[in-house]
Parts: sequence; structure tokens; C-alpha cells
Amino acid sequence: MPVSFSSRTWLWLFVLVLGGALLLGLGSWGVVESSEARYAEISREMLVSRDWLHPRLLGIQHFHKPPVTYWLTAAGLAVLGPTATGARLPAVLAVLGQVLLVYGLGRLLFRHDKRHALAAAVVYGTLPVVLISALNVTTDAYLMLWELAAAYGILRYFHGGGWRWFYLFWVALGLAFLTKGPVGAVLPLMTVVGFYFRQGQARRPFTIHHVLGFLLLLTIGLGWYLYLVAENRAFLDYFLWKQTAERFANADTFKRAKPWWFYLVLAPVGALPWAVALLVQVARTRWAAVPRQWRNVLVFWVVVPLIFFSLAKSKLLLYLLPVYPGVVLLTVYYLGQLTDAALYRWYVVMSGLLALLMAALCMLPALNGALGLSLEIHPLTSLWPAAGIVALVLQQMLWSQVRVAPRLLVLTVIFSVTLLLTAKPLLRQNQLEGSSTRPLAQWLQAHQLDQRQVLVYDEMLPSLAFELNTMPITLVHDNDNLKRETQFEADSRWQNLLINVNDSSRQVQLRGLLRQSPVLVVRGELEDFRAWMLPYFPQQHHLGPWTIYYSGWK
Repeated sequence: MPVSFSSRTWLWLFVLVLGGALLLGLGSWGVVESSEARYAEISREMLVSRDWLHPRLLGIQHFHKPPVTYWLTAAGLAVLGPTATGARLPAVLAVLGQVLLVYGLGRLLFRHDKRHALAAAVVYGTLPVVLISALNVTTDAYLMLWELAAAYGILRYFHGGGWRWFYLFWVALGLAFLTKGPVGAVLPLMTVVGFYFRQGQARRPFTIHHVLGFLLLLTIGLGWYLYLVAENRAFLDYFLWKQTAERFANADTFKRAKPWWFYLVLAPVGALPWAVALLVQVARTRWAAVPRQWRNVLVFWVVVPLIFFSLAKSKLLLYLLPVYPGVVLLTVYYLGQLTDAALYRWYVVMSGLLALLMAALCMLPALNGALGLSLEIHPLTSLWPAAGIVALVLQQMLWSQVRVAPRLLVLTVIFSVTLLLTAKPLLRQNQLEGSSTRPLAQWLQAHQLDQRQVLVYDEMLPSLAFELNTMPITLVHDNDNLKRETQFEADSRWQNLLINVNDSSRQVQLRGLLRQSPVLVVRGELEDFRAWMLPYFPQQHHLGPWTIYYSGWK
């Protein structure tokens, strides 16, 4: 050991290992509220209705995001059925595609040095934030795929590639826009700026290809938006103001407000343990000693996007994904400047740290009881981190490679695979605590109550709709999250799926439903002032934070 393979062979081996670790047990826990369940359920409804242009959530049109994520997720559901595995599979494939694109970017920036490119791909594929994005159905994995494809296409063109790479840039940019709007241009734009800024690059002449490329962007990126605006002029204000300007500037619009420094703290966490090495080496290296190319990568691929996302009022960790390719490439560059002796010190530190973390994972069942945590952790869950520790020991004993860098990369692969394989049983064992309603759906199915109409009280539960493969009726009391955008509905049929229980004019409809022996799902207990509903539900069952009210068979 190690076997003498080419860098490309090692790359594909890493992709297979990472893909296997991601796919194993991918559907062992249910889709999670709120974002993942929302995307999965919209995609399920889209597949059922065959309406690919009007996304619907629990039967009501929902235009918070463009449709690419729904299309891809629906494709997974079409292949594997309406399951969590089907919903998540496309995101896993998107992340594996990202790994390959980071390798391609590394080949370009490291002047065809395949070993450094391989290192970049491995580091990227083992980042915690990337692994999280692979296990969640959101726009972010797909957006990152298109952004990396656009960045690779334009850099490949700049480095002497043919026009097909130039067109890849525009097509990928259009897909990014059709996935999440204008934010999809952040990384590709910074890639272009970084390539030209003070590097003396020759300007490309303006040709018909630029016109055609821009038309491709407009056709792909704006086609869906223009279709909806032509259908209803109100969409113009909706897309430009509420879904773009307000999402960026208004902290209250989507209730994801975080302080301006939020990403400054969270960005390094998403890149652990590599972020520590990068920050230390950046601090130790004189700015003037860094080549202009890598200074531009630091400024335009990392710092400028970090500032841009920090200015936005709406913040989530996965929004920051476009920063991490630059972080990874810089990490490989800075560590690549070290001697083997210096790199070995990092290897020792990271070996000790990751071994301690895996030892802590082995002790989770014991720590769970000792710390009084309300988690369910089966003792056999410790087998995965124990196997990871054995793999680390075997690596130390059997590795004959003199160079330190490969050992460091294998170390992090072992840890990442161990973490993935340990996390999935924990997610499966604690689905209710993790905001998955699969146990609710399974209980209803086991008692044949899923055949009845399901009512959900004052909660939006797309995960329950997805798991039951049916449409529940939502009873609205005072939950602000249930305010739906019904202004785009062509008729009043949505009122059969969303009933305001405080509206006296809807009482006849509600009582008619209750007489049909439905099932009522409530978080906690039904409030005292709704006690008039209890005679319709003489039986109840408690499951985690939920109460299921039902009656015997008719």
C-alpha cells in the first residue's frame, strides 16, 4: 500500500467511496421539516399532476423558488418512487458532480498538476457543509453544481478551450438562475473578475458567440419567469420584490435573520478541520509572497462572496456553499507550499483530533444516558465509529507511503465516511426529534388510518403528506407560517385544503369533515377552546410531540 494508480483513477475511486457512503441508508429516515419536506412534497405533487410550471405545496401554488430543484427531485421520485431515497438521490449525484468539477478547476488553476487537483477534489468532498448539502433536498446542491460548471466552463475557455466550454458557461449560468435566481451568478462572476484582475490577461474579442451565449442565458434563465409573468402580471412584482429584494434586505420576510457576523463564525465551521490549517497558513504567509492568481482566488472567490452573503438578512449555512470551492483550492495551495516535515505536524494534529472525535462517537450511547439527553441511541450505533478507528490504526500500521499529503487525505476520507455511516442510524432512531413525521405516517398506516382523511391542526406538514403519498387538510388557527399565497389561485378549490377554523363561515364545512371520521394530528394537545371537536375523536395516541385523534371504525 498504496497501489500505484493515476490521479484520475484515485479520483474515481474516491467518488465511488464517497457515493457509496452517501447512498448507503439514504432513505432510512424520513424527509425533514421544513425545507427538505417542502421540496420533496412539491416535487411529488408536480409528478402526480404533471404540471411542471406551477409548483404546488399541499395543493396551493408555491413560487418561492424556480422549478429546477423540483424537476430534478421529481425525476428521482419517478425512478425510485415517492420515497426519501428517490427525493435525495439527485442531490447526492449533484454533489458527486461537484467533486469532479472541483478536480477540473484544480487542473486549471494548478497548471495541470493532477495531484493538487485530486487533493482539492478530496478536500471538497469531505467538507462537512458539502456532506450536509448532499443529504438534504434543497436548491443549494444543484445551485452549486451549476455554479461550478459555469466557473469551469469559462476558465476552460480562458485557458484555450474551444467554444463549447464558453457555451457551457452560459447554459450553466442559465440553469443556476432557474434554480435560485440571480444569486447563481456569484461564483461564476467572481471567477471571471479574478481571472482578469491585475493578471495581464488578453481580452477576448466580442463575437457572435457572445450574443448567442447571452441569448442562451436569457432563454434558459428567464423563460419560466417570463411565462408566468405573461400568465399573470402580478408575478413581476412578486419575483422582483418579494422573492429577490425582500429576501436579501428584509430580515422578517422569511424569518431567517442572523447578525452580520454570522457567516464569519460559521464559514470556518463548515470547512473543519481544513479551515484551521488554511487560516494558520494564511496568517503565516507574507501577502507579497503569494502569486497574484491565488491572491485573486482569496479575494474574489472567498472574501467578496463572504461579504455579499453577510450583507444579506436571510442567512443559512448552505447559502454559503459558493465560498467553499475557493476555500478548498486555497487550502491545497497553502499546504502544498509546506515541507513534508511541516505537513507531517498537521497530519499528527489532525490524526489526534479526528481519532478523539471518533472515540466520542463510540461513547455516544453511554454519554446519552450520562448527560440525560432525550435521544435514542442504540448501542450497535457505536460499531461504525469503532470500525473507523480500526481503519485509522490499519492506515498507520500498513501505510508505506513516504509522502505525507496522501496520508492526510486518506485520514479525512476515513473520518468523513465514518461520520456519514454513524449519522444515518442516529437520524433514523430520532426521527421525531429531527422533525421527520415518518413515525406518524407509519403508525397511521399500521392501523389503516391512512385511508381516512387526515387533518393537521395549525401546522404545515408536507413531510406527512409526502410519507402518506396523499393530501392532508390543514386547519389554520393562528400559525403565521400557514399564510399561503392564494392570490395566484384561479378558483376557490384551495379552500378545501386550507380551512380557517376561526372563520365562522367555514364551520359548516369543518363539521361536515369531522362527521366523516377523519384523523386529526396535533402538536401537543388540542386547546381547551377546541374541546367541542373531541366528541368526534374518542380515541387518541401520543407519539413524541404529536397527538393523533381518531375514532373507531364506522
